[in-house]
Amino acid sequence: MFIQTEDTPNPETLKFIPGNIILKTGTADFSNKDVAMDSPLASRLFEIDGVSRVFLATDFISVTKDPQLDWNNLKPSILTGIMEHYSTGLPPINETEDRDTKTNNTEDSETIKQIKDLLETRVRPAVAMDGGDIQFESFKDGIVTLLMKGACSGCPSSTATLKMGIENMLRHYIPEVQEVRASGM
Repeated sequence: MFIQTEDTPNPETLKFIPGNIILKTGTADFSNKDVAMDSPLASRLFEIDGVSRVFLATDFISVTKDPQLDWNNLKPSILTGIMEHYSTGLPPINETEDRDTKTNNTEDSETIKQIKDLLETRVRPAVAMDGGDIQFESFKDGIVTLLMKGACSGCPSSTATLKMGIENMLRHYIPEVQEVRASGM
């Protein structure tokens, strides 16, 4: 198995591309070992000292490390962990519930449908290239709240991405949008 790696805008996160489908739909973001219990792959990676976050997507895995550690020391262990996982035949994640596959629902307003559509077609593909994902949380009083995941979570450039990129685009297409914020801000 040959696993490609790519840098992300977040220096603490690397993107691992094993050449296999990881998740058929959606994404899964694990911020620690305790929340990774339903994922044999993420659980295995959290066994590696220094792994602080694991994000699974359709065709890549983003791994975030503790800032004090060096990728040159950690990367071989992560590559081995991914290869060992695939040799077991276990799924990357146990299918227990739908994950982050939210799309438009019938109760969404027209503005929310437009926001979700723009995020899905224009933002998510670009963010995925950088090893992350973005999820719509809410729209209230002109403020769009988004959840940053994977490499985007804690990324030094995520604020610039939100303000300069996503906010400007949404304001251009949807006049009701006044501001974009990351969840928790």
